[in-house]
Amino acid sequence: MGKATREAYGEALKEIGGKNEQIVVLDADLSKSTKTNVFAKAYPQRFFNVGIAEQNLVGTAAGLAASGKIPFVSTFAMFAAGRAFEQIRNSVCYPKLNVKVAATHAGLTVGEDGASHQAIEDVSLMRSLPNMTVLVPADEEETRQAIAWAAEYQGPVYIRLGRMSVDNVSPEGYVFAPAKAAILTEGNDVALIANGVMVMAALEAAKMLAAEGIQARVINMASVKPLDEAAVVSAAKETGAIVTCEEHSIIGGLGSAVAEVLAEQAPAPLERVGVKDTFGESGKPKELLAKYGLTAADVAEAARRVVARKK
Repeated sequence: MGKATREAYGEALKEIGGKNEQIVVLDADLSKSTKTNVFAKAYPQRFFNVGIAEQNLVGTAAGLAASGKIPFVSTFAMFAAGRAFEQIRNSVCYPKLNVKVAATHAGLTVGEDGASHQAIEDVSLMRSLPNMTVLVPADEEETRQAIAWAAEYQGPVYIRLGRMSVDNVSPEGYVFAPAKAAILTEGNDVALIANGVMVMAALEAAKMLAAEGIQARVINMASVKPLDEAAVVSAAKETGAIVTCEEHSIIGGLGSAVAEVLAEQAPAPLERVGVKDTFGESGKPKELLAKYGLTAADVAEAARRVVARKK
């Protein structure tokens, strides 16, 4: 088991902060949890704790970006995407300012903090905004590269990060790029398109399916917007069956993005594994993933259903 993506984020911030003095970091009194405290200790003059005031957090970042700085702002995903939505929309995306929103503690795997803190609609909210890039890295290496890329890119970026430790799934030599999916396993019977913590589940599901003679192509789709439409179309045409896997509502996130591409460019049977239009609850992360149907077994079962539909 590797690190949580929030931990990789903290380390990546410190690394890029040493290379570029224009990078500043802002937090809403959660730096120990979001891991921006790593940057704060290394570069205290470029770290700003605005307190429990997420709307001001984003507004201040917008002002710093307009002054030529490269601000990374962090808080829990629920507060970043939810409480500060208007500020992200009107103060960051509308003028296309160079603000990076790195939101941690996303999804059900926040665990015991419960439904009020489990952001399962943040990707949908951020994906709907013009000028916004939306990234959901799967592991430590992909997070590190995504943060480094975001620091160089000119424009708003939303990076979704988690609390739970995850396996290292990035292949040797992996290079992150927006709108570029990574094919982790080959297969022409069904395609499992996943991101974030669900990439682990997709890979495990592929092993289960292989034992049954079903060859699954596992695709890590870290970039939800822009989406790698070519990878989706190829998967649809070459496998004829698609399963999307996300730790997010099936409404508006990865599943919806893939469904839109399929409907317009390459119709194929689709099953969406994700949270089914409901709120979460307090519990252990793995127990919650099981209760809400986000395990490898659930992905494998969805794959069996979608394969049957194409026959």
